Amino acid sequence: MKKIKLISIIGPTASGKTALSIEIAKKFNGEIISADSMQIYKEMNIATAKPTVEEMDGVPHHLMDFLDPTEEYSVAQFVEKARSIISDISSRGKIPVIAGGTGLYVSSLLNNVQFSNASIDERLRTDLMSKPTDDLLNTLFKVDRESYEKLSIEKNHKRIARALEIYYLTGKPKSVLDREALSVESPYLPIKLGLNAADREYLYQRINKRVDLMVENGLLDEAKIILKKNLSSTASKAIGYKEFIPYFEKQMSLEECKETLKRETRRYAKRQLTWFKRDKEIYWLNIDELSNKEIINKAVEIIENGLIIQ
Repeated sequence: MKKIKLISIIGPTASGKTALSIEIAKKFNGEIISADSMQIYKEMNIATAKPTVEEMDGVPHHLMDFLDPTEEYSVAQFVEKARSIISDISSRGKIPVIAGGTGLYVSSLLNNVQFSNASIDERLRTDLMSKPTDDLLNTLFKVDRESYEKLSIEKNHKRIARALEIYYLTGKPKSVLDREALSVESPYLPIKLGLNAADREYLYQRINKRVDLMVENGLLDEAKIILKKNLSSTASKAIGYKEFIPYFEKQMSLEECKETLKRETRRYAKRQLTWFKRDKEIYWLNIDELSNKEIINKAVEIIENGLIIQ
């Protein structure tokens, strides 16, 4: 099987992924596939830092701005669609550029994770979700000791119930299915670039300034619109809307809510970095040590060398 060459650009929020991915796509005749779990939603523009048409600069973007915020979306759906788009881009002689900060999306796609075909049984799910967490854990201990060891620590009720749901629907423990999901060779040859800052405070200051700019650009009006919707459980996880509820309800000042948003965004960036740092194949570029031009030049050099080696 001839593997597909592609470029992946990842990093925490506010690190400059969008701008770099557009420059790289222009340089290498590429098209961008967004790997951002919130930029998929229509109307959620400012809070998700979705690039404007002008910023896209003529570069085609995929898997962005196509779903209503009331609809659910999963990593399995993303991977299935992204695989199809990658094949199409490559078949036209162009380079797929994966850009985004949702680590689960990126790793699942590049590692060719195979997702369980277990369908959803609403009656079974409702029954499991209604049971106490400890009861579910006791059952999981009997049927899937490996999953139990992982899930008993955080005690996430929904994840525990899902592990049991998968077992009842497939007859296989989730831990076994997870190993099988990683056993299929990836059809991709990715060159992975990561943006970070040697000084974490530099990144945090960028995040703080971005939040201020978002508010100046109309984030409050966008939040009012989004919060009136019956958001899906996926969309409701977006950072940038719920943080302003206390302001709208006159319980906190605007400045207090902005500080909350800045804090939550910084925490999210830290979680992103924790996820991506596990991947030892990523070439990291520090945005506080290189100018924008130097970052682009270094990225181009890494990619060109990588394409030759591949």
